[in-house]
Amino acid sequence: MSHPQAIVLAGVLISILTLGVVTVVGSQKEENSTSNTKQFGGHTPGYGTYETTGSVLDPTSLPTDPKNSVVDPMKFLREFNYGRVSHSTNGSTVRDFTIIASDQSTKEISPGVNYNVWTFNNTVPGPTLRATEGDLIRINFINNGSGFHTMHFHGIHPAEMDGVFEGIAPGGKFTYEFVAEPFGVFPYHCHIQPLEEHISHGLYGALIIDPKKPRANADEMVMIMNGYDTDFDTENNFYTVNGIPYYYMHHPIQIEKDKLIRIYLVNMLEFDPLNNFHLHANLFHFYKTGTNLVPDEYTDIVTMNQGERGILEFSYTYPGKYMFHAHKTEFAEKGWMGTFLVTEHNNPVNASRLSNITGVMTNLTNGGLS
Repeated sequence: MSHPQAIVLAGVLISILTLGVVTVVGSQKEENSTSNTKQFGGHTPGYGTYETTGSVLDPTSLPTDPKNSVVDPMKFLREFNYGRVSHSTNGSTVRDFTIIASDQSTKEISPGVNYNVWTFNNTVPGPTLRATEGDLIRINFINNGSGFHTMHFHGIHPAEMDGVFEGIAPGGKFTYEFVAEPFGVFPYHCHIQPLEEHISHGLYGALIIDPKKPRANADEMVMIMNGYDTDFDTENNFYTVNGIPYYYMHHPIQIEKDKLIRIYLVNMLEFDPLNNFHLHANLFHFYKTGTNLVPDEYTDIVTMNQGERGILEFSYTYPGKYMFHAHKTEFAEKGWMGTFLVTEHNNPVNASRLSNITGVMTNLTNGGLS
């Protein structure tokens, strides 16, 4: 072999060895990087997933325990407080409610995330109050908080019952008394300045006033849209319906095929100007504010400002799992999404099967099936 040929051959061998070392080192780096990378979020398979090399607490894969949290969303969904019922001398119905305000509790709002919540009756949202048009409503309000609080009800009532100008001091009590009118669905909330602080921390709830002639029989539920600003920068870090992010993804709401569903929907989201509700594979009749017995719209999405509300009515023709969520991707992927599990008549899903379905939902929200 000539000298020039030997030089060329040595060069080739050096290049091969160098390439091999670079490849091995590169693959090790990639492997290490991959092992530290975690995916989180996700609205549907392959959509809206993000990557991070940091330590991520993913609420889609760690369901919150209602025992330690700000509310039990499944209980809240269908729980209506009709008050203590009595009758006046003229025969009209009187409904007495006791509402206690507090602002010193710290509760879990998402796995591992604790927040100073301000509550009516120890939950966020506060209890859903219910009466019939013409009833006398009497709210026995007790302020157990550290600052001034009130209760302001949307609807028709005398000025002195509006809960705006007469703040209730810590330890104080006040009785709000008014006739329930008109029928519809109405928010209530604290009205002490700064309002955004009192509402964003959780002092709100819903009042339902039924028409004197009852609406058609239905599976009824209440949904209150809200959010949490956990780092106090006036931007929400979590979005929910009924208080806990992703809860109804892990615990699908069971409903019966062909049965009328009625949702009393209220938007109490602070800091964001709009919020909305989208129903998959179906449409609903929407009654704006619930003050009319004729629907205003037939649609699959409704958008609301803070304080706006309405009644949704629908039924599902086909069994299966169906999503509902905010049609604002940021809101959905920060917690405001859930599922309906539609079953055949009188054929509820047993607990073990529901657990399996919940596991599938977890995999879906993490970007695919395992």
